[in-house]
Amino acid sequence: MARTDEFGEELADFVRRVGELKAARSVSADDLPAVLDAALFELDHAVSSLLPRYGQLASEGGGSGGRPVSTDRQEQQLLRAVFQRLPLPVALVDRECVVRRLNFAATNFTGVRAGYASGRPLTGLLAHADRAAFRSQVAAVARGEGDRGMTVHLQQRAHEPVRATLTGLRPGNEPRATVLVLLQPADGGSVTVRHGDDGSSVPVPDLTETSRHQAVVDLLDAMTRELLDAPAGDPPGVLRRAARVLHARFADWVVADAGAARLTRARVLGADDAAVRDIAAQDPATAPLVVEAARGGAPALLVRPEDPLALGTDASGAPVLVRADVTSLLCVPLIPSPGEPVEGVLTLFRSAGRPAFSMAEAQALDVMSRHIALAMRR
Repeated sequence: MARTDEFGEELADFVRRVGELKAARSVSADDLPAVLDAALFELDHAVSSLLPRYGQLASEGGGSGGRPVSTDRQEQQLLRAVFQRLPLPVALVDRECVVRRLNFAATNFTGVRAGYASGRPLTGLLAHADRAAFRSQVAAVARGEGDRGMTVHLQQRAHEPVRATLTGLRPGNEPRATVLVLLQPADGGSVTVRHGDDGSSVPVPDLTETSRHQAVVDLLDAMTRELLDAPAGDPPGVLRRAARVLHARFADWVVADAGAARLTRARVLGADDAAVRDIAAQDPATAPLVVEAARGGAPALLVRPEDPLALGTDASGAPVLVRADVTSLLCVPLIPSPGEPVEGVLTLFRSAGRPAFSMAEAQALDVMSRHIALAMRR
């Protein structure tokens, strides 16, 4: 029964990886070879591994689980301490790429706290084009098909290639194989790690935080002046003015939708003209996050969104989040005050290379959204 359950889990994971490969068809032409290689690899895995195992289980009726292995508590504590203090960024993941552990060096290297990363897929830290291929390689290592290595890109530093080395492990107290992921700069650069006196990681001071706060204050001032200058009786015009203020200085992409019961796309501002046209032609009713905001009036802040279809597909059929290379987004309904009708929805994207939206920035946009809604109703 244990072998049958394990095969069922592996088959379900295979189906999920195939779904991710389908969603990755819309990546740029330069990234398509990696996606194609991953697809061919999955097909080979289905023919050479899954099908024979299914026949074996059907004829034998499954098998017994693994034998229990005694472990030494002190040795486990020692190994955990060694793992945390390794000078190289390493992560321990399962075959579905879910993070089990992240050491101090990895938190500094990726900029993600270990408590946040644990229990979430490691692929959420990678660029969309790398996710499907990375998951396929992790699954292969977890199956015992040998160590692997590949070049990936972190969402927040997409211009810096990262070399990921994958090694399979079978801890004595774990029922399933796990994968150790070593991350290193692909250009051969070094990784520096700082520790406190108690051994904990010490974050590098962020000297740009004050500048970001001042930028938000300046943005609020610019938005107020724009709304005061906007003519009355032209809600779409007010929305377009607000989108211009938010674009570039606050977000890489701004998608403005007017209405609530029947949403209409009023303005799209972005970096790629072809993508702007395709996203502008999208029906807002096919974007789940936008519809949810328009109906329930609930804002959403997503960092490294995992579902590529959270905002639907554009006119070309590509997932909007993949097409715009979204690393974080804010989706905010335009409501003058709680309980009143929604006047529209603003969706803002940031792409790779730019810091993710913070809670403070989300709060500032929430304030601006109420002012925009009042100006639209004027």
